[in-house]
Amino acid sequence: MDNSLKEILWRQFAGSIDMLKNAVDLCPESLWDTEILFGYNAFHTLFFLDYYLTLEPEGFEPPAPFSLSEFEDRMPERIYTKEEVLIYLEFGREKLRRLLAEMTDEIYNSNWENESKTMRYNVIEILLYNMRHVQHHTAQLNLLLRQNIDNAPEWIYEAEDGLY
Repeated sequence: MDNSLKEILWRQFAGSIDMLKNAVDLCPESLWDTEILFGYNAFHTLFFLDYYLTLEPEGFEPPAPFSLSEFEDRMPERIYTKEEVLIYLEFGREKLRRLLAEMTDEIYNSNWENESKTMRYNVIEILLYNMRHVQHHTAQLNLLLRQNIDNAPEWIYEAEDGLY
């Protein structure tokens, strides 16, 4: 796979993750675990970031302490702390980095399919789908911040660091 395309995907997708990080960082502890579900929505976004970056999603397991509650259509046993969510965010960002850095033509031309066979995408398309999902929820979190603390992070044009 062309390294320039890998770099483009990295800059834009990692930039989306960085925007999510800025929203999480800005959220005061007083809003994290409230009825607006800021902490839960941040976790939800990262759970699916991780899942959609898993090339063979059958048997997917998030890292501890996270559960599979998102697949069970229920809230997790507890709202994860901001620190736990930020660690999960870095985990997802590095998983993206590894996937893109190690992407071969074979991976590039392969398909991603969930266990129930309801989602089937080319690997590049699932990356774009995933990036849109991150941006969608990041925008929601930024709106919650604007509504509750009259502040939100600035736009990030692209990731500051390179893929390699």
